[in-house]
Amino acid sequence: MRNATARLLDSGNVAALIAGLIALVLVLNRGTWLPLRNVVTIAHEGGHAVVALLSGRKLNGIRLHSDTSGLTVSTGRSHGPGMVLTLLAGYPAVSLLGLGGAWLVTSDRESWMLWGCIALLVLMLLAVRNAYGVLSVLLTGGALGAVSYFATPSWQALCAALLCWFLLVGGLRPLNELGRKRRRGRAGDSDADQLARLTGVAAGAWMLLWFLVGVASLLVGGYWLLLMPQV
Repeated sequence: MRNATARLLDSGNVAALIAGLIALVLVLNRGTWLPLRNVVTIAHEGGHAVVALLSGRKLNGIRLHSDTSGLTVSTGRSHGPGMVLTLLAGYPAVSLLGLGGAWLVTSDRESWMLWGCIALLVLMLLAVRNAYGVLSVLLTGGALGAVSYFATPSWQALCAALLCWFLLVGGLRPLNELGRKRRRGRAGDSDADQLARLTGVAAGAWMLLWFLVGVASLLVGGYWLLLMPQV
């Protein structure tokens, strides 16, 4: 604990804190959030897709739309654990991806994090079924590829940290947006409402669970990022 505290106070980690503040601004500012929200949607729909496959469902395709919404279609039983887990996975996938990335960055494995994300994007590209979705995945993968190939190790670490912060912070904003839509009666087919119909557990309870996962991921992931090696 003493060593961790000493590392937190190390001035070399100011860069990690600045990256976190930049990510916060990118998420809170409407002008930057709207285009960058596509990254969050990619992670969200990727979470649905991965869990659908792991639960034995057939993945039919993923669509990403210009309004930053998305849709993952899978075939299987319309009820039961597989369907529940598939619906459950989307929102926490964003925060958990940020958490996993933060662990790699603080372990001085930022290149693993970047290339791992690129590999996941390549696999996701095989399942995307619309032009805008293909463009979104290619642009995201291209940006990560450019950082991985051209940037120095120090810049790779900073960019990886910024991406992790963005996922950790950005994973929470869609829950706030969903809450507003539900209050206006405009989200009857949301993941939370579908889960409520399948399980009998109120949609608000699922949203609370996602919020707690997101906050816990932000706290732990943020702590790890502030302990990242000096750049």
